[in-house]
Amino acid sequence: MRKESSTNTLNREKIQGDCGMAYTLDLIGGRWKPAILWRLLEGKMRYSELKKSIPAVSERILVLQLRELEKDGLISRLVYAEVPPRVEYELTSNGQSLQPMLQVISDWGDIHRPKTKPN
Repeated sequence: MRKESSTNTLNREKIQGDCGMAYTLDLIGGRWKPAILWRLLEGKMRYSELKKSIPAVSERILVLQLRELEKDGLISRLVYAEVPPRVEYELTSNGQSLQPMLQVISDWGDIHRPKTKPN
């Protein structure tokens, strides 16, 4: 957590206020957010399905990233009053609007990713 009055926080707010790209990258940036968004493009997913589809992410980080994406209005969390409790995540309309950009980023990465050498 950073102080609201810290130089880092003030600089971040200034950059985000002046640059749409910086704002976007702040919302979707990081190691796991793009993977979460990409998987949710296919539709609603339960927490356990998301976890299985991204096995390298820890539970703690997945929960934190999901909370941030929800706070930023890119995903919604649906809780069903059942026993055991069931929770599903889905993209909001703002989250859905990221699809073309995520596809372009994915395509660029596929083209420019270093090729692995066969064993």
